[in-house]
Amino acid sequence: MYTLFARWTRLGLWRRLLDRLRRTWRLACGDTAEPSAVVIDSRTCPSAPSCFARGANGGKKIRGVKISIAVEKYGIPLAIDATSANVHDTKGIVPVLRQLAGRGFQGPAIGDLGYRGERLAKTGAALGISIQPIARGRDGVFIPTEISWVVERSFSWITRYRRLNTIVERTKEHLVAFVQIAFVSILSRRLRRIDTKAASA
Repeated sequence: MYTLFARWTRLGLWRRLLDRLRRTWRLACGDTAEPSAVVIDSRTCPSAPSCFARGANGGKKIRGVKISIAVEKYGIPLAIDATSANVHDTKGIVPVLRQLAGRGFQGPAIGDLGYRGERLAKTGAALGISIQPIARGRDGVFIPTEISWVVERSFSWITRYRRLNTIVERTKEHLVAFVQIAFVSILSRRLRRIDTKAASA
């Protein structure tokens, strides 16, 4: 099983499957196949000593890895990357932006105030992506501004998958693959419910 999983990961099977399901879901919702805006954020997870990367996030007091994603308005990721937890958000999100640009996305990327900075703004502009940092909280209270809250919901979804709560993967590619598989599982159940309702109508 591991050999098959590693081979399919290397061939990009999980990414292609997730992209296909995401487009199908958006069309089923009466939307366009590709989004015009994305929301970016990161989540710090504890990791085992044998994990591919391990760093200390001083603010959250977690020693582990940081998963950065860009999601569309339904909370489905278009790009995913992972770094050690001590990497700042403005640096950890750059590979995600490059993935987006490589797939032809050009538009706004909405994030929290952790994504402020002239350097990140210039990097995004060079890729055709405008970084839009907005406040999502005040005095310790979360504020669901525009569609920026959807990425928080996406992270809450993957906490249901135990393998993504404490990271043990020895390669970054395998961790990203398991995040993709989690969303494939989520979308598969959604689309199955739509088919069941259509069949019973």
